[in-house]
Amino acid sequence: MHECPPAVARPRGPAARPGLSAAEPLPALAAVATAFVVVQLVLVVPGSGLAWDETVYVSQVGGNAPPAYFSAPRARGISYLVAPVAMLTASTAALRIYLALMSGAALLLALWVWRRTLPTPVLVCAGLLFTGLWPTLFYGPAAMPNLWCALGAVAATGWVVRSLYGATGRREEVGAGTAVAFVALMRPSDGFWLALPLVLLTATAPGRRRPRTSAALVAGLVAGCAPWTAEAYARYGGLQARLHRAGEIQGGLGWNLAVDDHLRALAGRTLCRPCDISWESPGTAVWWLLLPLLVVGGIGAARRAGRGTAALLAAVTGVSTAIPYLFLVEYAAPRFLLPAYALLALPVAEHLTDLLARARRAHRPVGLAALTLALAAHLAVQLSTLSHVVRTSRATSGEFTEVAEALNSLGLRPPCVISGADAVPIAYYAGCASRQTEGHDASISEEELRALARTVPTAVLSPGDAAVAPSADGSRTVRLLHGTESYLARLLPRPEREGAGTPVARAR
Repeated sequence: MHECPPAVARPRGPAARPGLSAAEPLPALAAVATAFVVVQLVLVVPGSGLAWDETVYVSQVGGNAPPAYFSAPRARGISYLVAPVAMLTASTAALRIYLALMSGAALLLALWVWRRTLPTPVLVCAGLLFTGLWPTLFYGPAAMPNLWCALGAVAATGWVVRSLYGATGRREEVGAGTAVAFVALMRPSDGFWLALPLVLLTATAPGRRRPRTSAALVAGLVAGCAPWTAEAYARYGGLQARLHRAGEIQGGLGWNLAVDDHLRALAGRTLCRPCDISWESPGTAVWWLLLPLLVVGGIGAARRAGRGTAALLAAVTGVSTAIPYLFLVEYAAPRFLLPAYALLALPVAEHLTDLLARARRAHRPVGLAALTLALAAHLAVQLSTLSHVVRTSRATSGEFTEVAEALNSLGLRPPCVISGADAVPIAYYAGCASRQTEGHDASISEEELRALARTVPTAVLSPGDAAVAPSADGSRTVRLLHGTESYLARLLPRPEREGAGTPVARAR
């Protein structure tokens, strides 16, 4: 377990630190970023496959299959990020390694922005706290936008803090606007909730007004949302229509208390929808319940050190990014709160480094040992949960891969189409297009699907326990087995060379 290093006591605040060598925190922050990458490469990357959402994002720019249907809530930022690799190879391992390296570099850059306003021990501690969470490690090499929103949020807030502490040059304005644009490109809603408190503070707070920084933040938000907005008019019938459809897909945005859902999801659920499960492992949420107290303590410690504004802004912005997922969306996924965790790690790090420094100055080995053991236990829980999540993810992607291979062996090879249960990821692994006739990804009618089946091999999947309906359209039904799980694949049209019946193919 990495122990958070004690902060060096400073009689003056961040505004009095312009002479600090820019290279001072580099070795320590580089070590944190390197450790983050190494853990991903050792524990997460080996043997991993692409999850459902990842196949959608990757297929837009390359990968193993034609582009999957892109539903209204999604944004294309992560597709742009993976394009350099996905356009060259369909290798999941290559994509994972690329994203792991990129996430380590992004972590270093995001913390680097704060080097003029926070001491190195606080930055190191914040980096260790954030990267020690299982969602951070799991999504580091994932083709998902949430971690990138988190690191962009840390950078944006850091640039604004620098502006508030007197650095009002063009660098701070461009940095803040660019970081917000990056987050909005990944997830427009996250960009909005990130920019909201930053714009309000820089535009209205007495004594803290920075109109040029505020304008840069707004410009960044608009620029980052521009591709999503343009696509709304090009493909969804306008911005309002896309927002309405996105809300429908997310279960209807409104008052939805999902705090308890997020607590339960911390036990290792990558998606809890509906989250009507029992609270399986309360121990995984102890840190989450203590988080508000640690943040408040960190703001107090930062204020005593002259860094109160920085800690308070990080906390307020972190809470803002969490609001829609805790109170407006009716389901939970730990990745949704990564921006909040990344920002809240900064005041928590202020608190922990202050406690460590006090314990050492007072020569209290018992207190120091207790805090170290608590942090070690926290890390052990996170790594244990990560191991469970990785195993589950590998098993799921392995199932999709084997079903796809079974379909290939039955003659369903590119160009081909798959519809029905789990069609999106299975189609990706089979090299087919996915087309759904109903649900969130509905993009084709039943009649259009039947017409398409006359030109390319087509399969409609259903759960293995579904009844086998009599065929009246020349199709045949095949049961695909994977261990104890199974799918029914209705192949359209029925090939002339095949006989009747319902053969069984075991997924290899």
